[in-house]
Amino acid sequence: MNKPVLFVFAKAPVLGRAKTRLAADTGQVHAKRLYRMMVARVLRRVQDPRWETVLAVTPPQAVGRVIDWEGFPQVAQISGSLSPKLAACFSRRGPTIVIGTDSPQIRSRDIAQAFKNMRSNDVVFGPALDGGFWLIGAHGPLHPQVFDNVKWSSERTLSDVTRNINGAVKRLHTLDDIDDITALKAYRRSNQRFGN
Repeated sequence: MNKPVLFVFAKAPVLGRAKTRLAADTGQVHAKRLYRMMVARVLRRVQDPRWETVLAVTPPQAVGRVIDWEGFPQVAQISGSLSPKLAACFSRRGPTIVIGTDSPQIRSRDIAQAFKNMRSNDVVFGPALDGGFWLIGAHGPLHPQVFDNVKWSSERTLSDVTRNINGAVKRLHTLDDIDDITALKAYRRSNQRFGN
């Protein structure tokens, strides 16, 4: 049996390229700093010997070049929208999970719970408050059509993907994405700090 794999989607922390909606309110320098902290926090919190954690990096030329990410296996995200990127990750055999770095409250126990739920469900989601998802996982390959006709970054994202799935779907608890100033303020009010 293949070892479970957790893909963490990450953008190179380049000024003006990461957390662009947040940067509109905080400025590009602050948004870049926050993004680096979020990626570091997610990586620290989801590492576990029960699965292999792999960074799926964009742009491709950033693979192996971000000092903060040394020590993690890295692969380049394929070009295009999120649909082919996810389809590529779910073309492998064996349990697979994909997360992003917009929800720094993710913990290794969330990942473990998702892998456990894959034993009795075809697909597992971690829903996000904005209608998307912070986690998607499957026990084996998913047909690329699962990601067809999805309006990404919308309140319909999760429902669009689940509509394309023929099989049992399990939803985990809901988390918020930190992609704008309102979500950042709510996260800070929750008494969670990036250093934890």
